Amino acid sequence: MATSKDSSGGKSATQGGNVQKSGAPAKRGFAAMDQNQQREIASKGGQAAHQKGTAHEFDSEEARRAGQKGGEAVSRDREHMADIGRKGGESRQSANRAAAAAAAAAAAGNKGNRQGNKE
Repeated sequence: MATSKDSSGGKSATQGGNVQKSGAPAKRGFAAMDQNQQREIASKGGQAAHQKGTAHEFDSEEARRAGQKGGEAVSRDREHMADIGRKGGESRQSANRAAAAAAAAAAAGNKGNRQGNKE
């Protein structure tokens, strides 16, 4: 008859398995490699797929459809879209204010020059 301690027959995460102090399982294999090693291996896989002829390449129409799907997904989030619109409005308003200030400064500078030339 099996005991109630561990009926799985193997090591549990709390019985000295491969667990980090945080309680999450330790990274193993590909995930444990540094980022450069992962890139090298992934690159070799991509090169092999191209040589074999099984690699997928987007044509312009397929890329357009994918971008459209992404845009539709993002636009469903009304709060996000409102944020974007607000930022754009703020940016445009501040640009208009800066342009108006520059025009006012230029006009004031020209006015001073005209008064100086009359004397």
